[in-house]
Amino acid sequence: MAFLPFYISKHKKLKVVIIGGGYAGIAAMVTLLRYAPDTDVIIIDPRMQHLKITHLHETFRYPLTDLLVPFSDIASRFGCRHIATSIILDHDKLQEWQNKKKLTVGDEQVDFDYLLVASGCAGKLGDHSDNVLSLENFMVSAGSSLLTNLLFNNNQREQSISVVGGGATGIQFLFEIRQFITRIRSKAHLRLIHSGDHVLEQFPPSFNSYVQILLRDMDIAFYPNTYYRGQNSSSILLTDKKTENLFELPSDVSFLFLGKKQQNIFIANAFGQVLDDQKFLPNIFVAGDCSYYQSLGSNALTAQSAVRKGRLVARNILRHSGLIGLLEPYLHHDLGYVVSLGPSDAIGWLGTMRNSVTGMSALAIKEIVEAQYDFLLEGIDTYLV
Repeated sequence: MAFLPFYISKHKKLKVVIIGGGYAGIAAMVTLLRYAPDTDVIIIDPRMQHLKITHLHETFRYPLTDLLVPFSDIASRFGCRHIATSIILDHDKLQEWQNKKKLTVGDEQVDFDYLLVASGCAGKLGDHSDNVLSLENFMVSAGSSLLTNLLFNNNQREQSISVVGGGATGIQFLFEIRQFITRIRSKAHLRLIHSGDHVLEQFPPSFNSYVQILLRDMDIAFYPNTYYRGQNSSSILLTDKKTENLFELPSDVSFLFLGKKQQNIFIANAFGQVLDDQKFLPNIFVAGDCSYYQSLGSNALTAQSAVRKGRLVARNILRHSGLIGLLEPYLHHDLGYVVSLGPSDAIGWLGTMRNSVTGMSALAIKEIVEAQYDFLLEGIDTYLV
């Protein structure tokens, strides 16, 4: 058992329920069991498998199964329990859960000492047509299969593929698609639709400049300041942001990466405890994309922030349950970020946004960061803070 500063156990076996088996929930579970192996942990998640969602763009190269970790394996490895069901999260229930220390899961009453809400947030909804794909489609089928089926089911000589969204997710998928259609010798035309002036707007201007060069070199058409309006059987409907003119372009398939839609956001204090009517609930914590901490730490909707929040609240749950009760504030700031630009290129920053890296150096940083999480899934915590 690892040593946790400012934690002196009361020698009571804790019962902790975690709603959500994503990055934050898994990080919290591993951290809890690292410092208090006898903790009774229950993970409630409707899925049967944990998904390493940040790798989904790589399914144009690798099987989707490479990114799936069955919760049964996680339960066996760590000694926790997985309940495959959904919980309707309601702010009105928070106080009830705090008072009763129990919640109803199907026909079962589950008692807990502490509850962690780590349910994440869904992507923004788009069309549901057969030739419109979003991140949710890649959670059930590999990108290679999805795109191959769409391309070969259409017998037109010249085909067009539209990627909507110039954020990190859209850019990563765009270059994977470009590499994939080159590999299968498809002559499909590829374009990027973005509502802003520049791609990767949350990053330094050098990111946009680097990507723009690649777009030109790879003959990927770019339509900035353009809103997506819909996709029919053979064309994409768009609106020019500045003139408000509606127009359409040939398009056999559209990939929508419109960002995340935060619903049921839970505000927390600096220690991760949920705030309800401006009062914190001492036994209910929140982490991941469904959380906003009133602290100096990063609230970015990234896997990095989700993992850091999950690890923090796990430590604070144990400290709150102990004899001292001294909690640790959330002060984490992202240490870097890397955007993949296909299998052999990337751009990112490390330490400070002014320190940008590209090419194989950026890919190496990305591999190291992802290896840290893979180690965590094995129970090995290599995170320094």
